[in-house]
Amino acid sequence: MHHSEIKSEVRQLIAEGTVIPAHPLALDANRTLDTRHQRALSRYYIDAGAGGLAVGVHTTQFAIRDVGLYKPVLELAAQTAAGWTKRPLAMVAGLAGPTQQAVAEAQIARGVGYHAGLLSLAAMKSASEGEIIAHCEAVAREIPLVGFYLQPAVGGVILSANFWRRFAAIDNVIAIKIAPFNRYRTLDVLRGVAAAGALDRVALYTGNDDHILLDLMLPFDLRDNGVTTRTYFKGGLLGHWSVWTAAAIKQFEVCKAARYKDTVPADLLALDARVTDCNSAFFDVANNFHGCIAGCHEILRRQGLMQGLWCLDPAEGLSPGQMQEIDRVCREHADLSDDAFVAGNLQKWLA
Repeated sequence: MHHSEIKSEVRQLIAEGTVIPAHPLALDANRTLDTRHQRALSRYYIDAGAGGLAVGVHTTQFAIRDVGLYKPVLELAAQTAAGWTKRPLAMVAGLAGPTQQAVAEAQIARGVGYHAGLLSLAAMKSASEGEIIAHCEAVAREIPLVGFYLQPAVGGVILSANFWRRFAAIDNVIAIKIAPFNRYRTLDVLRGVAAAGALDRVALYTGNDDHILLDLMLPFDLRDNGVTTRTYFKGGLLGHWSVWTAAAIKQFEVCKAARYKDTVPADLLALDARVTDCNSAFFDVANNFHGCIAGCHEILRRQGLMQGLWCLDPAEGLSPGQMQEIDRVCREHADLSDDAFVAGNLQKWLA
């Protein structure tokens, strides 16, 4: 599947930039799929105004592949979305593993109606950049790709600006999720895409949960041989946006409106730090992100969108002190939540 085969309204949505939450996995106390709450989560994101769903990604737990849930979870989200709304949605499937596995997952995703694959390179840690490019090219022959610069703390591989130049030159790459949580490495991706002459084709999506709003509103000037090219992040594909999503979409729209202007309100710039403070608790920064998935689950549990915090790995849960940090940010930043929105719609989504 080539990107030219994506429906034009979906392709335009991705290119212009939108909000794509990384979809969590709802489990019951037996750590088996809770279909009712999994469907409710998809409906929540759609009604909140998300432009798409990313399923089978880190937030969905990579371990779904080990328990036979990869295809069922992708199918459930696709079917739920198709039955819940007629507006265009960008459906992005997480792809992982060595080449044979990633290609097979791309074929599954394409077969159940996904438009693109978010390609994790965590399995390629021992490979050279040339070998990783060959891997990406093989997967790109199956489905349009969204690149993924995952932070090393949760399994990502450090990659050079030259790698991202070569990656952006692959014709079937349509976007890159930039999530190294590192400003230097973020700039490496931007420089690489610019050097490939691909800024018009490859949409830049932030995954930097430590700088979400600044990424979405600020210009980036890239210099090459005395020539300046100004570019912007177009949207976000974020685990952080799996919670308080309706509020996040309002923030996104405000940031989008602030682009291209000579001045940005100080209050909007300051809001970035408040969102980052919330993320520090949800993503368990104090414990090197160990509880990042369970932290998001806790917010959804409090709202009734999940029954509990359970992850597929029984050892994966909240870290010591994380619950207190979540209590703190929920109290101090209550105005950034969407609790009222969820409360008003929860029974409809669970029906």
